[in-house]
Amino acid sequence: QLVESGGGLVQPGGSLRLSCTASKFTTNFYTIGWFRQAPGKEREGVALITNYYSEPYYADSVKGRFTISRDNANNTGYLEMNSLKPEDTGIYYCAFDVIHRPLIAPHIEWYQYWGQGTQVDVSS
Repeated sequence: QLVESGGGLVQPGGSLRLSCTASKFTTNFYTIGWFRQAPGKEREGVALITNYYSEPYYADSVKGRFTISRDNANNTGYLEMNSLKPEDTGIYYCAFDVIHRPLIAPHIEWYQYWGQGTQVDVSS
């Protein structure tokens, strides 16, 4: 139900924009999360945005470089990634959480719907 796009190979310092579109999704009361998994590492939360808290969440490693946004009318989420670094390399997944939570946090187990992932490679 979730389809990501926008990954690819980029040089350090470059930019990419990831998109995540949900099909057959009838609720607009949800959180969109972007997670990534680097080779040999656990999946980690990168950025989250919800329609019931005003401030998005960003991992410390991406603050000031990544921007998450959403288009509720089209059930689409975006992750704008600037000043990319080699350590940003990994598979990026989008995920939806349809439950109202008491806080915004990158708890993987909270997310019911996941995309297939899109590869991001940052290398010269």
